[in-house]
Amino acid sequence: MFSKILIANRGEIAVRIIRACRELGIQTVAVYSEADKEALHTEMADEAICIGPARSKDSYLNMQAILSAALVTNAEAIHPGFGFLSENSLFSTMCRECSIKFIGPSEKTIDEMGNKIHARQLMKAAGVPVIPGSDGAIHTLKEAEKIADTVGYPVMLKAAAGGGGKGIRKVLKKAELEKNFNSAKAEAKAAFGDDSMYLEKIIYPARHIEVQILGDQAGNVIHLGERDCSLQRNNQKVLEEAPSIVIDQKQRDMLGSIAVRAGKAVNYESAGTIEFLRDETGNFYFMEMNTRIQVEHPITEMVTGIDIVKKQIKIASGEPLGLKQEEVTFKGHSIECRINAENPAFNFAPSPGKIHTLLLPSGGLGLRVDSAMYSGVTIPPYYDSMIAKIIVHGEDRLDALMKMQRALGEFVSEGVITNVEFQMDLISHPNVLFGDYDTSFLQTTFLPEWRESE
Repeated sequence: MFSKILIANRGEIAVRIIRACRELGIQTVAVYSEADKEALHTEMADEAICIGPARSKDSYLNMQAILSAALVTNAEAIHPGFGFLSENSLFSTMCRECSIKFIGPSEKTIDEMGNKIHARQLMKAAGVPVIPGSDGAIHTLKEAEKIADTVGYPVMLKAAAGGGGKGIRKVLKKAELEKNFNSAKAEAKAAFGDDSMYLEKIIYPARHIEVQILGDQAGNVIHLGERDCSLQRNNQKVLEEAPSIVIDQKQRDMLGSIAVRAGKAVNYESAGTIEFLRDETGNFYFMEMNTRIQVEHPITEMVTGIDIVKKQIKIASGEPLGLKQEEVTFKGHSIECRINAENPAFNFAPSPGKIHTLLLPSGGLGLRVDSAMYSGVTIPPYYDSMIAKIIVHGEDRLDALMKMQRALGEFVSEGVITNVEFQMDLISHPNVLFGDYDTSFLQTTFLPEWRESE
C-alpha cells in the first residue's frame, strides 16, 4: 500500500479522497491554486503545495507543476479525482515515466475510450449494442448528410474527443445540419484541439443509465449496479438515483453483464462507468465510457456499502478486487442532488463570493453531505460551480425522496445564491415523485413550468 498520495484536484472530491486516504493510513499532499489558498482540502491534507495562479490552465491543468509537487514531497501515487487531468493520457504517461502511480486506468485505455469513435468500434467488436450512426470520423458536411439520411432524423452530432457537453448539437431536420455541423466542429476544435465529429441517431425519449464497474490489475471486472442520470440540463446531470426504477431484475442482470464485458474488452483497471441510453421499448445502447471516478459515485456506495475511492486506491497499489460478483449486494434506494453556487432564475448564472453563514444538513440515518465549503470561505469564479452534494439513502424510493426533501430544507447558505430551492422544487414535482421522466424532462417540461411559477 502507498504511504503518501498527492491529490491533483480541488473542492469536494479532493476532500473525499483525503478522507479515504486517512482511513487507509495514507498521508496526503494537497495541491492548490492561489485562489484556493484557504480551501478546505489544503487544511485537511498532511501537506499542501501551491502550483500556480488561479486559472485552471496555470494550476490544476499544469502537469509539470503537479508532478514537481509529487516528486518533492515523495508522493508515490497521484489521484486525479474527476475533471481536470483525470482522463488525460499524457498526464498518466508522465506519471509512469516519473515512477509515480496514476490512480486510474492505463493511458492506453484512456485513449481508447476517450476517443468516442474508437470507443464505438471497440464496443461493437465486443458485442456491446451501440447507437446507429457513423462507424468512423466525419470530416465533411457531405459525409454527415449521407449518414443522417441513412439513420434518419433527428440525429446528434458529437465531438470525437468530447466531454462535458462540448461539441454536441441536436439536429432535428436536414435544413439544420449545416449550421450545427460547422458550429459543433468549431467548438470541438476550441475545447479539445480536435474537430473530428461523429453522428448518431437520437434515442428519444430516453433514460440515461450508467453502470459502475471496478477492474483490477489481474483482469477481474465486476459491476456495482446502475444509476439513473436522466435528469439533466444542457447535457449536465442535476440529480441522480440508484437503482433505476424503469428496469426489472432481468434487464439489470443483462446490463451488468454487458458492462462487465465492455470493461474486460479494454482490460479496465480502476473505477469507471459504462453509460447507456434506454429507449421506449427497453433496448439499451452504449453511449460512452468514463474512465474515472464519477461525481455521483456516492449513491452506488450507499446501496452497496462499498467504498469506491478506497477500492480505486487498493487496486492501484496492486491489490486484487477481493470481491466476486455474487458477493455484491444491493439494499434500498439512494438519491444525490448537486448543490451549485448559481442562480437558476437568471439562466443558472454562476454565483461566486464569500459564504457568510453555512449550515449543512446533518443528523438522521442515511444522510451524507460531500462538500468542501465552510462559513467564511470564498467561492472563486474560476472553477465549476458545484459546492456540495447531498446524498440520502432510504429503505425504498419514497423513503429516500422524503429524506432528500428534509435535507434540502435544512440547507442554509448566506452570501451566495444556490440552486437548493430549485432542487427542492424538482424533487417535489409529480413526474419526479413517480419516476416518470427522461433526459428531455427538465429542459422541455420542468423548466418552463418552473420559470412560469417564478
